[in-house]
Amino acid sequence: MSFIAVLCSAIVGIVALSSPTLAAAKTAKECQQEWQANKTTNAANKITEKAYVAKCRTEASGTEPMSKPAAATTPKETAKEKKAAPAGAAKKTAKACEEEWQANKAANQAKGITEKAYVETCRSGTATTTPASAAAKEKTSAPMAPAPAAAVKEKAVAPAQAAAPATGTPSGANQFAAEAQAKARCGPGTVVWANLESKIYHFAGHDDYGHTKKGAYMCEKDATGQGMRAAKNEKHP
Repeated sequence: MSFIAVLCSAIVGIVALSSPTLAAAKTAKECQQEWQANKTTNAANKITEKAYVAKCRTEASGTEPMSKPAAATTPKETAKEKKAAPAGAAKKTAKACEEEWQANKAANQAKGITEKAYVETCRSGTATTTPASAAAKEKTSAPMAPAPAAAVKEKAVAPAQAAAPATGTPSGANQFAAEAQAKARCGPGTVVWANLESKIYHFAGHDDYGHTKKGAYMCEKDATGQGMRAAKNEKHP
C-alpha cells in the first residue's frame, strides 16, 4: 500500500511539473490589459482584442507576450505611417477653415467658391486660398479704357458748331454773309434772308431763314430794291 501511495505521488508530481501552463494560465482580464498596453501595434498588425485574449489564455505563463513578436515584426509601412501621423494630426479644424474663407470672402465669391465647399476641401488638405492682396491687385491691375479720341474731339467741336451762325453766300451789293453785318446796316429796318436763286426773301423765325443753298442776309429795302419779293406763306414780323 505504501508503495502504491508513493507511486501515485510521483505521478502527480510529474504531471504538475510537465504542465506549468495549466497551473499558471492567465486570466481574460490580464490578457485584455496586455492588448490595451500594445493597442497601437496590435491594431497595425490587425490583431483584434478578442483574438489576442483567446490566444493569450492558451499560452503558458513562461512564453513571451504576443505584443513583443508583433512589435518585432512591424512592417516598414507601419513605420512610415508613424512618421506621417503628425501631418494627419495637424489637419485644420472647421473653424479655422471658415475663418480663412471669411478673410478672403470677396475673392472666393468672385470665383464662385462657397463657404461650405471651401471648408470641405480645406479640411482635406486640398484647399487653396487667394490672398486678399492678390485679389486687390487683380482689381487695380485692370487699366481704365481711355475715351476714344474721336468722341473727345466731337465733344470739343460740338459747342463750336452749335454756336456758329448760319453764313450766307453774298454775290452782290448790300448782301452779307453774317446776320450781324446786315443788322448793322439796316438799323431799325427788317433783316431778311434772300434766296439768290429764286429771288425770294424769308423772315426770321421761318424754316428757310438762313438755310437755302445760296443766299445772303440783307435789309428788306435793299432786297426789294434788287427786284426780290417776300415769300407768300410768311407773315411780316
